[in-house]
Amino acid sequence: MSTVITQPWSFAPGQAITGEATAPVAARRVVRVSGNRTANGNVAVAPGAAGAIALGVAADAAAAGQLVRVARGGVVRVIAEAVIAAGAAVQVGAAAGVVTATTGVVVGHAITGAAANGVAEIAWPA
Repeated sequence: MSTVITQPWSFAPGQAITGEATAPVAARRVVRVSGNRTANGNVAVAPGAAGAIALGVAADAAAAGQLVRVARGGVVRVIAEAVIAAGAAVQVGAAAGVVTATTGVVVGHAITGAAANGVAEIAWPA
């Protein structure tokens, strides 16, 4: 009799995954899971909500129905919605960028400071 070994994950921790946009997403903006897998079997994603849990960062822009690569883990370049200091904890902002964390879910930490509407390098947990 053989032993059946099952995989505990669908995606390896920290790897980029492919999502299917259920609403338009912009490059370098945070995305969230927007529902169950799509009819094509892809992870459904939409722009991140302010202060909420995030899945990762859109590597490219995508219209609704298009596939988008979602960066997860490591250091990710994200649009800063306001000035962010190096070392600051960050959360998702109102426009799916990142802002200095206040009352929302911390999604990472800035390893570089960034100006408003600039690109921040964020250490994203795996």
